[in-house]
Amino acid sequence: MKPFGKVSLVGAGPGDPELLTLRALRRILDADILVHDRLVSDDIVGLARSGTRRIPVGKRAGFHPVPQDEINTMLVDLAMTGAHVVRLKGGDPFIFGRGSEEAAELRAAGLRVEIVPGITAAQGAAASSGVPLTHRGLATGVRYVTGHRKGGEPLEMDWQGLADPETTLVVYMGAANIAEIAQKLMDAGMPGDLPVLAVSKATTPREDRLITTLARVGGEARTQALACPVLFVIGRVVTLAGAQATLLPAILSRVPQNPESLHA
Repeated sequence: MKPFGKVSLVGAGPGDPELLTLRALRRILDADILVHDRLVSDDIVGLARSGTRRIPVGKRAGFHPVPQDEINTMLVDLAMTGAHVVRLKGGDPFIFGRGSEEAAELRAAGLRVEIVPGITAAQGAAASSGVPLTHRGLATGVRYVTGHRKGGEPLEMDWQGLADPETTLVVYMGAANIAEIAQKLMDAGMPGDLPVLAVSKATTPREDRLITTLARVGGEARTQALACPVLFVIGRVVTLAGAQATLLPAILSRVPQNPESLHA
């Protein structure tokens, strides 16, 4: 009887192939079967050996050609054949990547599972834009939240807890709902003039950026029509964007450039 294979849940990072970890690259090169998400670039998928079977299972908002339950079953069935299956996900598999759901399903089937972390989209956007996620005097912490719910369910979050100007708030998958998110944060007390950075396709050649304020991000993100995936960084750290970002002069004129002035 052929022994069962294993599944490596691999984070492909934020987009740039050079931001893959060495372990991620080794697993891609070793894969018999590569099951990859839509956000994993062709350049990264193309690193696999010529004989590696490639299976796309990408999703986008409102369009899931391969439902998650089917992906889980597929991974189990493929590993049962004795193959080394690499499940390749954008960013990190345990940051809004449903990697933990897939790992639980695989372990329940008695299969070996390896987790290979990846550089998160937030880290990639921070590095490429020059906006840190934390900075002494500007942000004492950082929180990651998802900006959508499955099946169009309402956005129920601890808005009061999230509306803390001392904390950087990073919103994943929030392009469709950013106006609602901004309004709920302001209703909970977050200042409307708090700066916001929106980054589209971070770390790739098509990266685009927008700097605005919480009160204006909904309208301006819609007007600029940023291509998904879009990551939003909300907080005082955005004042450190400097010349590296695509600055909007009318907005920057109202955002303090001296970090100390924020505490005046």
